[in-house]
Amino acid sequence: MSKTINTERDGVALIGAGMIAKTHVAALSDAQDEIALKAIVSRRPENARYLADFYDGDAPEFTSDLAAVCADPEITVAIVATPPSVRKDIITQLAQAGMHVLLEKPVGRNTQEALEVVDICERAGVTLGVLFQHRMRAPSMAAAALVKGDRLGKLGLVEIEVPLWRDQSYYNELGRGTYARDGGGVMITNAIHSIDLALSLTGPVARVQAMTATTPLHDMEAEDFAIAGLQFANGAHGSFVASTAMYPHRTEIIRLHFEHASLKIDKNALEVSWRNADTEIIAQDEAPRKVNPLLGGKHEWHQAVIEDFVDAVRRGTKPMVTGREALVSHQLIAAIETSSQTGQPLPLDDLGLEVDLNNA
Repeated sequence: MSKTINTERDGVALIGAGMIAKTHVAALSDAQDEIALKAIVSRRPENARYLADFYDGDAPEFTSDLAAVCADPEITVAIVATPPSVRKDIITQLAQAGMHVLLEKPVGRNTQEALEVVDICERAGVTLGVLFQHRMRAPSMAAAALVKGDRLGKLGLVEIEVPLWRDQSYYNELGRGTYARDGGGVMITNAIHSIDLALSLTGPVARVQAMTATTPLHDMEAEDFAIAGLQFANGAHGSFVASTAMYPHRTEIIRLHFEHASLKIDKNALEVSWRNADTEIIAQDEAPRKVNPLLGGKHEWHQAVIEDFVDAVRRGTKPMVTGREALVSHQLIAAIETSSQTGQPLPLDDLGLEVDLNNA
């Protein structure tokens, strides 16, 4: 049975104190008053204590005792931000304790493991959300509202571009870019955000033909380059390209070409080019976002996802992205990998995975 939120402040535990932890702590610091960071769980708590400097509130407990956190009646939500290789056991323990789980992407190292994680939470009756913060960008939300309307007409063509650069030092971190720790390379670690956002606007992909590779610019096990032709279930076609070997680093862009207009979506603006009218820029991010000077990064999108998740738990509704909904992105990544390995087009049905979204 899941924990019921019935306290004046909803206690949150952060599981994992790696590179993304500062962003989560800063987001929780600025979150609504009813959310409080109660504990940070790390294998080496003494090395994580610096995170208290990024939290504007009572200092959380630093511990390696996950069982004690699970037993704390004031903690109802856990944010899991560990490497994918160790998540399944952690989520199992959290779910069995009735803890609601907000999970950093990916859900698992592969689609089967991701499906197991979703099943664990569903059987335990706890809410599982996935932190795809790109959906909280103003341009993304404006695009979603426009796509739901009736002005654009039929979708015909989709372009997904993830042109990133990562220095070799990024992959020198122990296990990064390996299948054992991360489950893959650029697709599951970096491009999955754009994949999720694109699929939330286009609907699922039915068929892919793809190639992946590791370029000479990186020494790593998994892919740092992927390209695929896409056929969508709604009849549209499209392209996907992602790499961490594209210098200089550029922003991710999604272009959706409809009957009556084309949308260009990036983190800064939504550009709408109407067929018989002018191009307009809407949802432009002109106002500077708050930056924690100690952190030096932006955390508003994470904060919005956390607030949405806690609100969903309180109300007994679905969070912005459920664990089951996130399986669609995993399924597409698996299809691209399989098509690359076989050199053949692949209908996603041929993966033999039951990704039922009726309860997403």
